[in-house]
Amino acid sequence: MVSKADFGGKTIVVTGAGGGLGSAIVALMAERGARIVGCDQSAEALESPLIASRHVFDLLDRASIEAAIPALLDKDGVPDILINNAGWTRAETLDALTADRIEQELDLNLTGVMTFADPLIKAMAGRGAGSVVFISSVNAIAHFGNPAYAAAKAGINAYAKSIAVELGRSGVRANVVCPGSIRTAAWDHRLAKDPEILGRLKRLYPLGRIVNASEVAEAVAFLASDRASGITGAVVPVDAGLTAGYLPFIDDILGA
Repeated sequence: MVSKADFGGKTIVVTGAGGGLGSAIVALMAERGARIVGCDQSAEALESPLIASRHVFDLLDRASIEAAIPALLDKDGVPDILINNAGWTRAETLDALTADRIEQELDLNLTGVMTFADPLIKAMAGRGAGSVVFISSVNAIAHFGNPAYAAAKAGINAYAKSIAVELGRSGVRANVVCPGSIRTAAWDHRLAKDPEILGRLKRLYPLGRIVNASEVAEAVAFLASDRASGITGAVVPVDAGLTAGYLPFIDDILGA
C-alpha cells in the first residue's frame, strides 16, 4: 500500500524540476513527505512552493555543474534520492543531424547528466545508502527518431546499470524509467506544425493513448522508494505498450 509518508524525512534532488514531467515528480514526492531540492536552468523554473531548496545550473555548462555540486552538498547534504530528469531534443531525424547538434544533444542528455550525478552518487555510496532514478526514453530501447538523443539515453541506461553493479554493495540502487510520449509542453512545437499529430500518434499505442506525467511519476516514485528495495539495474518502460510490439502491423497486415 502506498503511504502518504513514503518519503518522510527524505531529501530528494530532482533535475529539470520545473518542466512538465519534473513538476509532476516534484508534486508526487512532496505529497508523500519528501523535502525537494529542485534543479533547473533558471530560477523562474523553480518557483513552485513545493521546492524547499533551489539550485540553478546548465547541463551544457560544465563549470556551472561543477559549481552547483559542492553548493548543493553544503546546503542540503547528501541526498537520499536523486532523480535525473532533465533532458531535451530537437534533432528528430538523421537528416537533421549536424556535428554541433550531435555534440549538444550528447552533452545535455548524457555527459552533463553524468557529470552532475557522479559525485552525488559516490557521496551516497560513501554514506552507505542511496537510490537513483534516471528518466531515459523508449528511444533508448527501439528507434523512434531523435538519433543523437536516443544514443545519449541508451548511454544513460548503461550508466545506471554500471551504478547498480558496482555500487550495490555500498547500498546504492539505480534504476531507469523509459517513458513513451508524454503530453507536455515538449510537444507544442510539433502540434504547432500539425494539430492532428496526437490523433495519429495514439494509433501506435496498445492502450490507445499516450501516458500522462503523473503515470510516469508514479513509476519513478516506486523505484525510488523502499518498496523497490530489491530492484536495481532495471529499465522500466512507461509507454502505454509502445515497446511491447507494433500495433499497426496487427491492424493493417494481420487484420486486413
